[in-house]
Amino acid sequence: MNKTAFSIAAMAALTLIACGPSDAEIAAEKEKATADSIAAAAAMEKNVALDLQESNVTWEGNMTGAKVYGHTGTLNLTAGELVMKGGQVVSGSFMVDMNTITPTDDGYAPDGSAEGTRSNLVGHLSSESFFDVTNHPTASFKITSVDGNTAMGQLTIRGTTNEEKVTDIEVSESEGTVKVLGNLVFDRHKYGATWDHPVKELLLANDISLQVRLVGTAE
Repeated sequence: MNKTAFSIAAMAALTLIACGPSDAEIAAEKEKATADSIAAAAAMEKNVALDLQESNVTWEGNMTGAKVYGHTGTLNLTAGELVMKGGQVVSGSFMVDMNTITPTDDGYAPDGSAEGTRSNLVGHLSSESFFDVTNHPTASFKITSVDGNTAMGQLTIRGTTNEEKVTDIEVSESEGTVKVLGNLVFDRHKYGATWDHPVKELLLANDISLQVRLVGTAE
């Protein structure tokens, strides 16, 4: 190869090197690839396997106009599922065991008393006149739509289904564990849960408040 040809080849090689991506361009490409990967992961739906031991529903019922005289308690889940996308709940359902009604408030009469005990309250709530647990041992909720931190769904109690709303949904995730909280208030009359004592029925507020706590592992 003569000197002229060599010089031309060398200049061509230098030109190709000079036209290659700069360090800044390489860094930008890496940053874009990372952002695209994160965006793709966020756009994917993922299932959450619920931990039935950690998940539950808390409930609160009050006397009309006198919250201080109400009762609170918990219910255990028997089944449930969640689907997440972009850090939000997009669908899901859960079922509770009505045989696990457990009061958590104080002020009850000692066990063995004629009335006013925790077991008296559980017996009343489980009775045919209220939640009729013998014939309807489970209650459930299935999400039908989600808008921001509000979900609409089908609540089934005593075999009766109505559309209800879950509000103030909060979602947190840490090291693969997902926690979802939401509030639901329903009118017990819509489900046939009424006190068989006329005077006491008038004193009992119609609305029952629930807080749903779902904990699980993202798959």
